[in-house]
Amino acid sequence: MKMRLAAYRYEWQMDAMRIWRLTRATHQALDGQGALMLGGRYSSAGRPIVSFASEAGLVVLVALRYLQADPERNAADYVLGWTEMTERPSRVPAGFSDDRIKDFVDNWAASQHSLFMAIPSAVLPEADIILMNASHPEAKDVPALTSRPFSFQQCLHRPPMLDLYRSREA
Repeated sequence: MKMRLAAYRYEWQMDAMRIWRLTRATHQALDGQGALMLGGRYSSAGRPIVSFASEAGLVVLVALRYLQADPERNAADYVLGWTEMTERPSRVPAGFSDDRIKDFVDNWAASQHSLFMAIPSAVLPEADIILMNASHPEAKDVPALTSRPFSFQQCLHRPPMLDLYRSREA
């Protein structure tokens, strides 16, 4: 399995790629029910879309953007999970605004042209948000998440060496 990074975009030269999701433990099903009810950044309500990221760290960064506005949502029941996609995703054309991306994704979902769609991340443009159309006929073949508990407190704890580094800077 080989992957090359060319101009910050992946060239898909592999049999499968691991894609990542950070979610509450009770929302691990890959059915798109959250986006179906509420919509998402890149899809309108009424579309069962499941969001992933091409990198584990990206799902944490994206979650932190939302959690910093509401620290009380920093619950203890998050899981970091992954599954594999075996098909090369379609790609949103470069340079689209968020509104145009949403229209593009909505049309893609309705057409069922492909199972996955890649969008450069607004948080980390070197990585992708990967959307899965849960209403696509092949969605049932995507393996369930393999997950582990995830703790923001554990991930963001105060590094033990921080005081030492700061004392050397003074």
